[in-house]
Amino acid sequence: LDIYADEMTTSSVYRPIINVICSNQEIKSVVETLLYNILNVEFNLYGWCRSMCKYGDFFLYLDIEEGDGIKNAIGLPINEIERLEGEDKNNPNYIQYQWNTAGMTLENWQMGHFRILGNDKFAPYGTSILEPARRIWRQLTLIEDAVMAYRIVRSPERRVFKIDVGNVPPQDVEQYMQKVMTQMKRNTIVDADTGRVDLRYNPLSVEEDYYIPVRGSASGTEISTVGGGQYTGDIDDVKYLRDKLFSALKIPMSYLSRGDGADEDKATLAQKDIRFARTVQRLQRSVVSELEKIAVIHLFTQGYRGNDLLSFKLTLNNPSKLAELQELEHWKARFEAADGASQGYFSRRWVANN
Repeated sequence: LDIYADEMTTSSVYRPIINVICSNQEIKSVVETLLYNILNVEFNLYGWCRSMCKYGDFFLYLDIEEGDGIKNAIGLPINEIERLEGEDKNNPNYIQYQWNTAGMTLENWQMGHFRILGNDKFAPYGTSILEPARRIWRQLTLIEDAVMAYRIVRSPERRVFKIDVGNVPPQDVEQYMQKVMTQMKRNTIVDADTGRVDLRYNPLSVEEDYYIPVRGSASGTEISTVGGGQYTGDIDDVKYLRDKLFSALKIPMSYLSRGDGADEDKATLAQKDIRFARTVQRLQRSVVSELEKIAVIHLFTQGYRGNDLLSFKLTLNNPSKLAELQELEHWKARFEAADGASQGYFSRRWVANN
């Protein structure tokens, strides 16, 4: 979740966290004031993106004053908000939000609903990026616990004590064996206060060994060793589930693992980085669309109408430099292959997008 949120909100000295593209400097200034002074996206956007990735949804209450626009934005608990759609038969696009705990019904323009769409199972709500990995993570946790338990139980070597019971009556064999076990497992401890020798019995060590009574012509006290488990170093099943987990999270293994395979991944990390960047860009589009809606509401309450409400565009920074380089090479090739008029078109489009 931290990796996703970091990649979605990258910024530098030369690139702010959100870019406002608008030819009207007045509207651009109003939108930038909303983003950086009121919403304070430089500090809040990371947490909003992380919550959206974690739950699939994030609800933001907008404190609006008529004539002044949005004055504050407050995050609401995800599990207490219900999205109401289709309640008005005359207007199927009418949307409201129900805050169940507070007993409040909020209008669509009072809420910002960040959501990750793409899975109809939870519609009209979003889907967490962790959803594909939940079952795999449970399996991985279980197999890790099983491997740990197997190593603890089977790894230690155990001793087999074959005790010659001789002529001890059968009914007294168990008592005799307990006496032998107690004598062999006592620990000599010197009491620091009195200086006396204390023979303490350690019951835990008895569970490590086996005591077997024997008798007969070939009997005799004998001590032998039983080897530990033979598969304590086999973790192929753990690696299999770990790789499935990485695939479900869509994060390159080299980002999360520095063990086996990290060196081999360096040669192909560039391509993996671009694929991961596309996933991050898809999440960024969900955030940008809702931020643009919030900016439109802010402009509307300040008196702007018509085309002024749609005269701007918000963008987040590309998380992958390699993807940017590929895009630059693509535009460069198209520019060089075009004639003079087309070159002017490509130049204007490039300036407009950047």
